[in-house]
This record gives sequence, structure tokens and C-alpha cells, in this order.
Amino acid sequence: MIINVASVLKEFGGKISFEGKLEIPALSFSGGEYSFCEPLDVRGSIVNAGGGALSLNADVSGVMTTQCARCMKDIEVPVEFGISETLMRSDENVPEDEDIIVFEGNEIGLDEIVENNFIMNIKPRYLCRKDCKGLCPKCGADLNEGGCGCENDEIDPRWAALADMIKNED
Repeated sequence: MIINVASVLKEFGGKISFEGKLEIPALSFSGGEYSFCEPLDVRGSIVNAGGGALSLNADVSGVMTTQCARCMKDIEVPVEFGISETLMRSDENVPEDEDIIVFEGNEIGLDEIVENNFIMNIKPRYLCRKDCKGLCPKCGADLNEGGCGCENDEIDPRWAALADMIKNED
């Protein structure tokens, strides 16, 4: 999605509103796979904040597909996040210590900005449901579908002394 900001650059306080659909390719990040069921809805505005800076504020929503962190089934998860960025043209005096997105000419491409903000808003893990039992560590069976028949006699070595005490009391 490309936004032409020529009219906003000329006037302090000038504002341009936009809305549309944005296709984001499938992403891999921090061990997770994320794909989008449909284009994301993007609505927002760009305002001339003075001093050559533009203020971008937008809301993004849609649905993504990822895997449950416990049972690895594909799940659909709603996506909603806000974007607040400062933008400056490359021919302006851009401060080096600021978190500013630099653009060329009179057009701003939102694709990379939305993608980067999506990555910043990813949760550490997603579950198919709160009480997901996950996979059996021995055979890999989905424990949500019932028991797998594996013996679960292994005791965490940190609790072994306590288990011995309980056995000796019986």
C-alpha cells in the first residue's frame, strides 16, 4: 500500500487519511510460522507534525494462521494492533538518535512498516485453547484426543528424593 504525502508535506498540520487492505507474505519469526488468511485491514492517518516530520498512526486488524505452542495444530488467531511512527524524508535533517523511518520522494510504502509492527506485536506463544494438553513427549500423540498408553513413570530428577521418601513411608 503506497500513500502519496505530497499535499501533507506542504502544510503544517496537514492530514491525509487512508484505509485499505494489505497483503502480507507468510513470515517466520522466533521459531514461529505466521500466515494470513486474508489481507489485513489498515486504517489510519498521516499528519505533518512540523520540522519535516510526519506522524503516522494506524490500526491494523485481520486473521492469521499459526501453530498451537502445545499440540502444534494450525489455529486461526485474530490480529489487532496499532501503529505509531515518525517519518521523515531523506532530504531532511534526520536526527540519528531518534527512531524515525526515512522515506524517499513523496510516497510512503506501508507494507514494511505494517510487517515490522506485526513482528513487534507477536505474542510469545498461541494456544488452541487454554487447557490444551499438548503432545506426549514419548510417542508424540495428541493428548487432547485421549491418552496414548505410554507409561509415565519418569520422575523429574529434582523431585526424585521426595518420591523416594513417599515410597519408603508406604
